[in-house]
Amino acid sequence: MLITTTGSIEGRKYKELGIAQGNTVQSVHLGKDLMASFKTLVGGELTSYNEMMTTARDLAVGRMVENAKNMGADAIICMRYASSSVAQGAAEILVYGTAIKFED
Repeated sequence: MLITTTGSIEGRKYKELGIAQGNTVQSVHLGKDLMASFKTLVGGELTSYNEMMTTARDLAVGRMVENAKNMGADAIICMRYASSSVAQGAAEILVYGTAIKFED
């Protein structure tokens, strides 16, 4: 499925089907959360959180694509990410866009 952040696909006619979305809430296990807490004292990259967010983005995009397919979509335009912290060590990723069906 074609996914783009642009607002249209040049040279193609399509109809908008609605908003496709996917989300997930992810956390790291207690051991990694404690290690990350210690890492904040000395500075540096928190790789366990990077891995968590990568997994969360992949899951959310997969769910958005499934949502769009269920609408009969061929592509998703105007794709955007949003994230929020829901608890210490846990974050929500929301991905959304406009599901479209090509007419040609």
